[in-house]
Amino acid sequence: MDRLHLMSVYVAVAEAESFAGGARRLGMSPPAVTRAVAALEERLGVKLLNRTTRHVRATDAGERYLEDARRIIA
Repeated sequence: MDRLHLMSVYVAVAEAESFAGGARRLGMSPPAVTRAVAALEERLGVKLLNRTTRHVRATDAGERYLEDARRIIA
């Protein structure tokens, strides 16, 4: 997957604070979105999202990356 696609997926998930919400926004399946975020985290070598059964929130590093990703996508 290319980096711009991975960034777009991450932005959608972070803004929705949900993998399912991000998937709906992008018209993708939730498993594909989960794999894309995992691939991005592996590529960057940093955890971008804290996941619980109730919500998904960006880590401190994830917040910084979110700002940069929004700027790059725009």
